[in-house]
Amino acid sequence: MTGLGVLVGGLALKTSAAHTVWQIDPYKCTWCGLCATACVLQPSAVKCVQIYPMCGYCKLCTGYFEPEPNELNTAAENQLCPTAAIKRRALEDPYFEYSIDESLCIGCAKCVKGCTLFGNGSFHLQIRHDVCVNCNECSIAVVCPSQAISRVSADHPYHFKSREHHA
Repeated sequence: MTGLGVLVGGLALKTSAAHTVWQIDPYKCTWCGLCATACVLQPSAVKCVQIYPMCGYCKLCTGYFEPEPNELNTAAENQLCPTAAIKRRALEDPYFEYSIDESLCIGCAKCVKGCTLFGNGSFHLQIRHDVCVNCNECSIAVVCPSQAISRVSADHPYHFKSREHHA
């Protein structure tokens, strides 16, 4: 009888996990960088996303450039992303659009930290479900210092920042 209870319990957990996925709460994330290194996949299933309605389209974006460079300018050596995953496109002076090339993003959160601490906070990290293998126990969640990663309903798999919540 105990064996049957363990089997039913195990199936219930498996069924429950099948209807949930791992995701990062962008309001709990502390941009520690562990998403880039702790994921079982390399590169990580964690990617930066841009919430355009929150973006200031700044000429000197602190998610794109070093927030505190030696000299405040747009020189290439001041770019923050170690893999050049953030693309910058001129709109009209002084505005620029920033987009993420997810194939280059490693989930290091350097851009998210700069954008959140010194900018509008329009960059944040998400676990991409088309990449994630949805492990029983997410290796990133285990090491996350702010417990920002948890299982969420597969019906609503993404958490987005919003200007309303940010204010």
